Amino acid sequence: MAGTPATQQAVAVDAKLVAPLEPSVTSTAESMLTEAIKFCARKIGVDSVDTVADLLRQNDRTACEYCLYGIAKQAAISLGAMDENVKAVYVVDYDATPEDICLGALSQGRRLVHLIVWTGCKTAALSALVAALDRAVAQAYTNLLDGPEVKGLLDVQLVDDADVEGRTGHGALLWAIHHQPIPIWER
Repeated sequence: MAGTPATQQAVAVDAKLVAPLEPSVTSTAESMLTEAIKFCARKIGVDSVDTVADLLRQNDRTACEYCLYGIAKQAAISLGAMDENVKAVYVVDYDATPEDICLGALSQGRRLVHLIVWTGCKTAALSALVAALDRAVAQAYTNLLDGPEVKGLLDVQLVDDADVEGRTGHGALLWAIHHQPIPIWER
């Protein structure tokens, strides 16, 4: 059955969504994690990837924070290299509420890397790249820890020039007086 052109296109799109990750994205994610682990090891004063992995498995707060920051830096560099429209990348550290800390909500799940990516224009290609990179780095992280599957590590909000200039959505955070995002990469 041939189907209509629209049906054929929808099937082709669905096939792309379930296709395995491209080798370049997978190798980029593995390199990102390797560099993040090296950064973490330097910061906490250990010389072994296995030691860092053990600390991450134990949810050592310091190791987790350094590793996630390393992932943020590497994600920013990678996104900037893969999409020429990316202007800057910021990391946002959302503080936990006292209730989260008191009730142990932070220990129930892994923390995310919260990024704001300022791009000249939001495109489906950039959104797909972010999603693929998130899946790939989560898979590499899962493989490193040899534990339960990590579904995602990157929480990326895309903002364009209109968002930043109009101070709307996450673009408004770039102008925030309190709790301003930290620039980690710019073109």
